[in-house]
Amino acid sequence: MNALREVDQPRPGLRERKKAKTRALIQEHAIRLFSTQGYEETTVEQIAEAAEVSPSTLFRYFPTKIDIVRYDSLDPLVFEAYRAQPAELSPIGAARRTLREMLDAVPAQVLAAQWERARLILAIPELRAAVLDDTHQVEGLFADAEAARTGRRPDPFSLRILVGALAGTVTAVLQCSPEDAVGDYAAVMDRAFALLEAGLPL
Repeated sequence: MNALREVDQPRPGLRERKKAKTRALIQEHAIRLFSTQGYEETTVEQIAEAAEVSPSTLFRYFPTKIDIVRYDSLDPLVFEAYRAQPAELSPIGAARRTLREMLDAVPAQVLAAQWERARLILAIPELRAAVLDDTHQVEGLFADAEAARTGRRPDPFSLRILVGALAGTVTAVLQCSPEDAVGDYAAVMDRAFALLEAGLPL
């Protein structure tokens, strides 16, 4: 059974769905503006106007411009899906299977927006530094998910190396040109995780 399908229940209430929709709309317009006219050149007021919300409403969702980009709506789904993977899988094997389920279950337009967001982060030093600061939080979420999946807390040093390896793999794929990816980043991402799972044979 697809682990992502399992975490769809219970469905969030109307208020939560409206908040999620507003948050997603703000981020969508922000990333579009950042991509077309530049990160530094885009103001919060422009983003708010494009999303048809007031600047004060925008700040309730995102305290800073950086927070608009660093927010990842798929994170809860990723970690819940990881928790549901079989305990006998290695952490990398479980991560690879989670990734495949994400790519199969998430709408194409959502994935396209995630690719654009990730590429924007890689292109802007300020955003790269902000995401790097989130590493400890990611390690904590990963540790909790691994404990839930296997019943064992991972060794902190090993966990840090694993999270770094996974992040490096995703970054390497995002830096592929369309020609390198042959137009199918999902397949290339799975290939990259397969290499990681196999011990990176050259």
